[in-house]
Amino acid sequence: MPPPPEHVEPPIPPGKLPADLLAELLGGLPPLPSDVLVGPAPGEDACVLAVGAGDGVDSVVVAATDPITLTGAAVGRLAVVVNANDVAVMGAAPRWFLAAVLLPPGTTAADVRALFGSMTDALADVGATLVGGHTEVTPVVSQPVVVGQMLGTPVAGRVVRTAGARPGDVLVQVGPVPVEGAAVLAAEAGDRLSAVDATAWAAAAAAVDNPGISVVDAALDAARLGATAMHDPTEGGLAAGLHELAQASGTAVRVRGGDVRWFDPGVIVCRAVGADPWATLASGCLLATFPSGAAAAAVAALNGRGRAAAEIGDIVAGPPAVLVDGRALARPARDELARILRPD
Repeated sequence: MPPPPEHVEPPIPPGKLPADLLAELLGGLPPLPSDVLVGPAPGEDACVLAVGAGDGVDSVVVAATDPITLTGAAVGRLAVVVNANDVAVMGAAPRWFLAAVLLPPGTTAADVRALFGSMTDALADVGATLVGGHTEVTPVVSQPVVVGQMLGTPVAGRVVRTAGARPGDVLVQVGPVPVEGAAVLAAEAGDRLSAVDATAWAAAAAAVDNPGISVVDAALDAARLGATAMHDPTEGGLAAGLHELAQASGTAVRVRGGDVRWFDPGVIVCRAVGADPWATLASGCLLATFPSGAAAAAVAALNGRGRAAAEIGDIVAGPPAVLVDGRALARPARDELARILRPD
């Protein structure tokens, strides 16, 4: 009798690692040294490191790293803003940026100048400075790839964690979805958007700047207003962001579907290519939780500063889960853009 066939694991599809695999990997890391105050954990956007002689928040640095891989357009600006968002949702102002820039063969000096120009403009917008990195042309990539690292310092006398949501807190959405997903689809899937109204297509194409994908100012405002938790939904869209919030905080999240804020041009281009807007790249949206007695005032203050905030649900005790109008919301296996633009 021949031996049974060996089990062969299927390849991991393009996009973020599956959530259970990531949890397994992070759970197998050795204990963290005492100067790592917040380390790698599912749902956390950045780490917190003690770097000074004191023991207060003035002696810590918040650091995050993220690549831009789903699009080759505007990668300099996207790398800055996405990493700045990850630092800001911890309640820290972005200050120092490093970038590893990988460019495909055929790149010209003009291409590099344009990339660095967009990166420099974005750094000025978020108040940070380029302090180092690496740049090369390599056949390993077929489009520009920027891997950014942002460091910042807390602004509200404390660090805000995704894990900070508590039963009884109110869930607030700041900024609509899907904004970045709309811009990427307009840039990368134009041949599939011929049936989309020209006005909607133009709005999607300009979405990186209007309404914009930065949540830095909104997150720093929310930290000062007493947010108990904040999170920056990115790959996997709003659905993945909600699940990450639930997992990190060990709570259930209840969402009122009718109160969710949608970026209409993003929804239109998603539907045109068969993408689920709930699971489409969502940079430009901030999820924040506030104590029930402070939420209304916080939302009013955010709206008063032009932040487009709304209460969309609440946090309840229970195993991590996301319910929309009482029905379980599935956690996306991958971002819709990865499924559509990188199917293999």
